[in-house]
Amino acid sequence: MNDLPHQHHSGAHGGHSHDHGHGHSHAPRNFGAAFAIGIAINLAFVVLEVAFGVLGGSIALVADAGHNLGDVLGLFIAWGAQRAADKAPTARFTNGYGRASILGALANAILLLVTVGGIAWEAIERLLHPSPVASIVMIAVAALGIAINGATALLFAAGRKGDINIRGAFIHMAADAGVSAAVVVAGLIIMATGWQWIDPMASLLVCAVIIVTTWGLLRDSVAMSMDAVPRNIHPHEVRAYLERLPGVTNVHDLHIWSLSARRIALTCHLVMPAGHPGTRFVTDLAADMHARFGIDHTTVQIETDAATECRLAPLHSA
Repeated sequence: MNDLPHQHHSGAHGGHSHDHGHGHSHAPRNFGAAFAIGIAINLAFVVLEVAFGVLGGSIALVADAGHNLGDVLGLFIAWGAQRAADKAPTARFTNGYGRASILGALANAILLLVTVGGIAWEAIERLLHPSPVASIVMIAVAALGIAINGATALLFAAGRKGDINIRGAFIHMAADAGVSAAVVVAGLIIMATGWQWIDPMASLLVCAVIIVTTWGLLRDSVAMSMDAVPRNIHPHEVRAYLERLPGVTNVHDLHIWSLSARRIALTCHLVMPAGHPGTRFVTDLAADMHARFGIDHTTVQIETDAATECRLAPLHSA
């Protein structure tokens, strides 16, 4: 593609893209079936744990059922966020509800960290006050948990790189599969050696892994909520491209941010002293922004007077 731009709806001073139909995401747009299946099998697992816990007199199983309800809540949050993000814009929410997908990822990251806190607290209690935990029933239920949580995580594996909300659901379920795996391994070791401290130590190790995994989700969802430039876009490359465009002598007031988990917007001022380049220039610019950088919604303001003062320009750099 040549160094000419893409956009339309140009006036004397600006241009605007309506290229919303294709995100630059590689993720499928709808995971409704995956959420429904994940919620159904996890709810069934919770019921199973409660039943075994009550019949077998195991407080640990009942407590773990409560923990697994958190998984169902996390899936509901992510599903609700996705459904909200797909709603059409309104007169009040002119960009639609795309930010719900970012907030859903943020909520899931916080929920995961709260869960880790609960697991760590319980593990420390068991280290200080050891009690027998290994049993065939616990190991069997945990093994089932690996299968259920792992299968649910796989439902979202395809979309985790293109949608931070789907990524949150994936990490949540993968983390719980890891917790269940730790229970199985620790249980087998305890049965073979009698070392009761293995169980809480395994839990603490899993907590550390979850924190490391969740930190990136938390960091990215907070950054996107604060209108940071998406991590897959390098603003200096975007600025350099814009500065190379024919007739452009300066670029300022450049902003790049996420409208949703899958849509990115850009606004900027282009100084073009030779005069406004016309509708085709801004139409091509929008298409190039999408093709080169995955930016779906581009708005430019053309300034033909280099002396035009822009009060925002000195306040930031790209």
